Amino acid sequence: MAARVGYRRIYEEPTPQDGKRVLVDRLWPRGMSKEKAGLDEWLRDVAPSTDLRRWYHHDPQRYDEFRRRYFAELEDADHRDASQRLREWSAHARVTLLTATKDVDHSEAAALAQWLDGTRGTHGPAEQA
Repeated sequence: MAARVGYRRIYEEPTPQDGKRVLVDRLWPRGMSKEKAGLDEWLRDVAPSTDLRRWYHHDPQRYDEFRRRYFAELEDADHRDASQRLREWSAHARVTLLTATKDVDHSEAAALAQWLDGTRGTHGPAEQA
């Protein structure tokens, strides 16, 4: 049975309930020190491609299509190793995916949590950390 996967903004205080804290953004969050982030890992290679990120531009109306394209990317050679690492971690322990995005429910972290939990259908409120 897979452990829970949550997601939240990196700017929120770390908690013991976070489990393994993994930043899933390609770029380092503005104004965040590495010490304050309290990360276990930074998996840049699991983030959406630059082209996809620019196309999406955090437009909630594009979220369903963004998720579809992102899920396809997670299976390609550029993302495969990082996504496999995340699958392994989440199968054995609590994992919290972190992002700097303000609209966390329409972020790559939310989509990735759904992908890891196997809920690739229509998006709804994901279980957050």
